[in-house]
Amino acid sequence: MQVPAVNYVAVLAAAVVMFILGGLWYSPVLFVKKWVALQGKTEEQMRAEAASANMPLMYVSAFVSSLITAIVMAHILAHMAFIMPTGAVHGAFFGFMAWLGFAAPTSYATALFSGKPKQLWLIDSMYNLVSFALAGLILAAWR
Repeated sequence: MQVPAVNYVAVLAAAVVMFILGGLWYSPVLFVKKWVALQGKTEEQMRAEAASANMPLMYVSAFVSSLITAIVMAHILAHMAFIMPTGAVHGAFFGFMAWLGFAAPTSYATALFSGKPKQLWLIDSMYNLVSFALAGLILAAWR
């Protein structure tokens, strides 16, 4: 019995989609104003922090994080395809279940103990939900 191969082009595409979604999610197009306010900071403070940070390293790290997520999801979906057929809907559902079972509860517990507002957790967690579902969809559909 051989596990189906992983499509690394699809892995790269899923990682790029997750990275781009993150850029949009935390931009003026979507949630940056509310996200910054929930951090208890002003946009000027966030810009000052960004100016003193190593932004290229932060962006590379964010992309590598997306890439790791996509690689792991691809391997799990390949093993699932060995057991049952998978497609785009199954992949999106897998992404949802990965979020529900792993990302949502662990990040929620962390948010509770760190005292962060629940709305901040919601913005961050919904990014994870959407990105996991999209990655799962891409990886399962593009075999």
